[in-house]
Amino acid sequence: MILNEPAITVSLDGMLGTFNLRAAFSVPAKGITSLFGPSGSGKTTILRCIAGLQRLPGRIAVGASVWQDTDSGIFLAPHRRRVGYVFQEASLFTHLSVRDNLLYGARRSRVSDAYGQPELAGVVDLLDIGHLLERSPVALSGGERQRVAVGRALLSRPDVLLMDEPLSALDQMTKEEILPYFEMLHENLELPILHVSHDLAEIERLADTMVLMDNGRVLACGVLADLQTDPRLPLLATADASVVLDGRISGIDAAFGLTRFAVRGGDLVAPGRHGEIGDKRRLRIVASDVSLARTAATDSTILNSLPACIAAIEEDEAAPQVNVVLALGTDGGGNRIIARITRKSATLLKLVPGDTVIAQIKGVALFSSRAGNVQRFMRKGEPT
Repeated sequence: MILNEPAITVSLDGMLGTFNLRAAFSVPAKGITSLFGPSGSGKTTILRCIAGLQRLPGRIAVGASVWQDTDSGIFLAPHRRRVGYVFQEASLFTHLSVRDNLLYGARRSRVSDAYGQPELAGVVDLLDIGHLLERSPVALSGGERQRVAVGRALLSRPDVLLMDEPLSALDQMTKEEILPYFEMLHENLELPILHVSHDLAEIERLADTMVLMDNGRVLACGVLADLQTDPRLPLLATADASVVLDGRISGIDAAFGLTRFAVRGGDLVAPGRHGEIGDKRRLRIVASDVSLARTAATDSTILNSLPACIAAIEEDEAAPQVNVVLALGTDGGGNRIIARITRKSATLLKLVPGDTVIAQIKGVALFSSRAGNVQRFMRKGEPT
């Protein structure tokens, strides 16, 4: 990834017992970057090294600040690194009230109030924890504890927020309760977040950038949608392979209760009212919800039929299905999505890279931070 802006760069190469971590990547010092991979791939170790809690040979820099460089003999002590760390468990001080837990984070900050980071009132409002301030952490639910832990980390005024599987200890209902607050962090704070998760659905909802890992190695690093549509990577092999797109509301059909979203290469329509003109929303298109045609259908219930160019076709003569990577727009200059179709269909239509086709999108999922859930909109269609 080529970066012309402040970046977080990590390059580590060392042994932990019999495990060799050899990982290098550079990601934007803004937005949410998710480290994704199977258990034991080294994700948490990288976060601990960034925080200075674990030490392996290599180099770590946040913007222009070098926190570690083995070749130069630099190793910034953990307490000198402006890091907010949110663990799997909230790890709050049970002998302190919620207010005092938050103020502990503020006292740890070595930065003046003029730094421009959120203060107590702003964090309390953002995370909706004002009614919890006088309670003991032991009286809180799991989701409430994690929101307080995030608040404590933010009040330390970090240069980077590290979140190590912050939702893994929560049940699904509690995850759905707390995810909107994580989305609001993304929307409201100019703070880079490094987020570790083994839950791809969680990453699709939150991340801008992904670092894909396996067995101590970085397989790929880049914009989430780019990795999701790269036929060389294992993400396409998952049963529910999908692509996340950033859309902007471009129109509202009040008569039929539809919202139109502009994406690069066309517009997508979904039932319901989902904001105002110009609002941004994150959309998800599952590969199995996309069928292909040589010509546009004139009579169909599928509203989302867009021209696209075939960028790549997965080649596996033994597989019953193939993945087709599509670039939206007649010129192929738009967003990329995936169609998962039968190998027989690909053969009958004689599909090859470079062809122009019609992508018939039967389902679009809308991630709505305001609603706090994922709303799935389906259109009936024939099997492909």
